[in-house]
Amino acid sequence: MQEPWVHQIQNQVNTLEKLETYINVSDGEKEAIRSLNTKWGTTPYFASLMDRDDPNCPIRMQVIPSMQEKVNEFGMDDYLMFKENRDTTEVRPDSIARQYTDRIAFTVIQECGIYCRHCFRKELVVDQDLQLRFDVEEGLAWIREHEEIRDVLITGGDPLLLPDDKLGYLISSLRTIPHIQMIRIGSRLPIVLPQRITEGLKKAIGGFHKVPVWINTQCNHPKEITAETEKAVFDLMSCGINVGNQAVLLKGINDDVPTFKELHQKLLRTRIRPYYLFYCEAAPGIDHFRTPVEKGAELIRDALRGHTTGLAQPMYVLATNIGKIPLMPNYSITDKNDKEYTLTNHKGETTRIPNILES
Repeated sequence: MQEPWVHQIQNQVNTLEKLETYINVSDGEKEAIRSLNTKWGTTPYFASLMDRDDPNCPIRMQVIPSMQEKVNEFGMDDYLMFKENRDTTEVRPDSIARQYTDRIAFTVIQECGIYCRHCFRKELVVDQDLQLRFDVEEGLAWIREHEEIRDVLITGGDPLLLPDDKLGYLISSLRTIPHIQMIRIGSRLPIVLPQRITEGLKKAIGGFHKVPVWINTQCNHPKEITAETEKAVFDLMSCGINVGNQAVLLKGINDDVPTFKELHQKLLRTRIRPYYLFYCEAAPGIDHFRTPVEKGAELIRDALRGHTTGLAQPMYVLATNIGKIPLMPNYSITDKNDKEYTLTNHKGETTRIPNILES
């Protein structure tokens, strides 16, 4: 019998006709679907979370193409080649992207459970202007030869779309490499297809091992978290896999204080640890999702710091070709002299500590 998650993927909502069974499609959405040459779609489960009548629904905005994608004032052409350091003298397979000495991103699949309109790999996964060859064996061989690599991020597309046997082979192969100490998986499926977290998947990637597996998902709005998500995350944790969240700051979706606070509190209630908040990268065609750079830091200050547990506070960063750059200013140190620092909390109250000088 076909597993429910496979049925979901085989029946993706990726045509106007299918979409119209879930929502009243606006004229603008129809125009974009009909005129833009782009891949789009999501699972029936995730489509069912859309607001039927509101084109500004945060889930609709992430799923359905928009004519605003034709505007590209701030996006960079050939962005992925630049960001993932693919134009380099180092000889690497297409499947290996590198910004750091001791860790790499290992791309193993090009398909997704949702083709996010804000995707930083938009050129590759969504618009498909960039063609790369993802050979798993070639990537594994490269990793074996580079003993400085201790941490592998398995990415895509969405790697959890691989069948259980292929995922099991990939994880076990990486675990046999002596210098690999950690395996991470980047996947939106706990959010857009929680049905994927099956007994077979848990057996393939979970269990006690000296080389642990971590999963980082992407949830951008509290509406995305359901009882199905909660169960999927608990099942992952029950087999030894911790789950973190890498949200993207998106204009009109999560850039207001009430939504931002609810998102991060709800993530913790679901046992998902907020990890990163990403500023929108310089991928082409996503200008309409960009906020001022300062917005993410302001949201953490005004919605989270002092207003909820520190566990809810992600690190605000921009991912670049030279690694992730923190974007969080120090709002707490409001004055300093030779004798002391003045510290201010979220209520505007102040206290002082000595300034200890280097001896």
